Amino acid sequence: MATKFRRFVTGHRRGKSVFLKGGRTPNIQHRPGGTVIHEMWATRRTPASNDANKDGAPKGFRLMPPKRGSIFRIIELTPDSKRYRAAGSRPDHAVHGRHPGFHKTATIDYAIVLEGEVHALMDVGERKMKAGDVLIQRGTSHAWANRSRKTCVIAFVLIDADPA
Repeated sequence: MATKFRRFVTGHRRGKSVFLKGGRTPNIQHRPGGTVIHEMWATRRTPASNDANKDGAPKGFRLMPPKRGSIFRIIELTPDSKRYRAAGSRPDHAVHGRHPGFHKTATIDYAIVLEGEVHALMDVGERKMKAGDVLIQRGTSHAWANRSRKTCVIAFVLIDADPA
């Protein structure tokens, strides 16, 4: 079952700061194997506009933020043994690199482990991360391996960047 994250969105009314929204994020994606993605907010450009009071939670799922934009999401990453079995592959069956989850984005990402543990994998090397650890991911080929028996919760901020 997905964690019930609450999101509070602020804005402006008649020159005063106000809370515009509160409650669960309107876009929650349930993936095969139990992984859950909570799309919290996205911007279409940098600098972002704080003028409009429209909800910025993206509809659907897209890995990359819009060009010159950003995405903030929280992912509940289930153990690899469960996640990849549901997708019809094994966690040790590498599609690219050493892990089937390898991918590369033209972004700078701030990943904050909120709960549990996960291994951040690069083409060369890996680091075990625990709650409180932060990864600054700078457009590199990478994967996330949850080798534990528990779900790992990670907050991500992805910002469009020039490719490395």
